[in-house]
Amino acid sequence: MADYLADVKKYDAAASADVVDKIVKHLGIALRNRDSSLVSCTDPKELDRVKAGWVSKKLGISDDKKADASIEKVCKAMAADNTKNRVTFYYLVAKDLGKLGSL
Repeated sequence: MADYLADVKKYDAAASADVVDKIVKHLGIALRNRDSSLVSCTDPKELDRVKAGWVSKKLGISDDKKADASIEKVCKAMAADNTKNRVTFYYLVAKDLGKLGSL
């Protein structure tokens, strides 16, 4: 958990440990496998999964343009990071969409 929080804090120094913990619990078993614990911004199928499973289902955002814009914004923010941690990625998308409080 501390590693996830430290990674999120690289992008949001005021990140809440409780929110990060909720995202970690939501992702569960996906974080055990290195490949599934990372997000690939160059894989359209991966980004569709993020949009369907996280943005639409968990965050309740049904506006595809808003979802795509937020995902693209986070991809750009994390561009220098070759290993885009899924917890951090999901946190930043939720923050951008103003949904951290609803997790």
